Amino acid sequence: MLIAAALSDGVCGLKNCLKSEETLLTQETLMKLGIRIDDLKGAIEVHGSKGKFQSFTEPIYLGNSGTSMRLLTPLVSLGTGTYTLVGSERMHQRPIQDLLDSMNQMGIPAYSVKGNGCPLIEISAHRVRGGTIQLNCKMSSQYLSALLLIAPFSENTLEIQITEGPVSKPYIDMTVDVMGQFDVGVYSDGYDRFTVEGGQIYRSGKYSVEPDSSQAGYFWSAAAITGSTVKVMGLKDDSRQGDVHFAEILGRMGCVLQKEDSGIAVTGGHLSGVEVDMEDMPDMVPTLAIVAAFAEGTTVIKNVAHLKAKECDRIDAVIRELAKLGVEAEWTSTDLVIKGGWSHGAEIDTYNDHRIAMSFAVAGLKIPGIAIRDESCVEKSFPEFWKVFKRMYL
Repeated sequence: MLIAAALSDGVCGLKNCLKSEETLLTQETLMKLGIRIDDLKGAIEVHGSKGKFQSFTEPIYLGNSGTSMRLLTPLVSLGTGTYTLVGSERMHQRPIQDLLDSMNQMGIPAYSVKGNGCPLIEISAHRVRGGTIQLNCKMSSQYLSALLLIAPFSENTLEIQITEGPVSKPYIDMTVDVMGQFDVGVYSDGYDRFTVEGGQIYRSGKYSVEPDSSQAGYFWSAAAITGSTVKVMGLKDDSRQGDVHFAEILGRMGCVLQKEDSGIAVTGGHLSGVEVDMEDMPDMVPTLAIVAAFAEGTTVIKNVAHLKAKECDRIDAVIRELAKLGVEAEWTSTDLVIKGGWSHGAEIDTYNDHRIAMSFAVAGLKIPGIAIRDESCVEKSFPEFWKVFKRMYL
């Protein structure tokens, strides 16, 4: 929403915006590119620049926000001069070469400074020619989202052919949906080919940001393992967010779901292990792993190898931290297998990963002696998490 508003032809009012490390890093970068953003009471006002950005010669720091890094990498090519995007130590280990390759196909000079296919990266502003390009989306759907967002500024129609993947398809749907709200059309042939006509305009207006279903999963999981009822307000079953369907997985495990116009409620029950493909819900894997620890039998989480390139190696982190609780888990090259059953509490390392911290916090509702180290890492996506989570105890 921030990026589409910045690309628009006027002033955009955005309501229900999350203030987190990731969104603030994106917002601050847009301001460095010359976008005026006013923080008003209850809303953010973004003054669009019609895809024209000012130069910025200093390195732009994006922490460990993979979303910011990927979405902003093609965006700065619409500006002036050369831009350098840098991040944390972990960010400099996260691959982005497939996106850079596709940008080079578009005539946009973009490369990994250290030659390892990871940030830091340099991008030179260049006209977006359009034409037909190939894109590998095996590692991240955000590569595609990033290119779609700048495609309306191409001189000719841009056609993106997907060579592998994409993973996390619902996030592509969300991008197309947001562009549609701003009156930009995207045409697709399944998930194999995407076409965007050049010369389209992002229309300014007033927009509202939908509640984040990824964050909802922690509270639904709390209901699942404690046998209580938790309702997350403002989410509907017809949301384009893939993670809203995490509630349905809990239903398969034995929970009772109640879907209403005002929100979705989960009531915990006798939990049983499941076999489930989580390729399109990768952010929910650590949370499901916690629920699986309290379920009878074995849970098999399939097609989640791309989790190894997240804020940390989430597969390794989940297995290590579950072992501290006495839970058996293993990786089989494509699947994460978890045997239900826990024995004791432990101090949990978070690896500076917000989702590890929030997922294992849920276990603390059931297991005495759970302590979360470096708990402030939740500020990346949910700064108020501990305040909201505390209400689970009241």
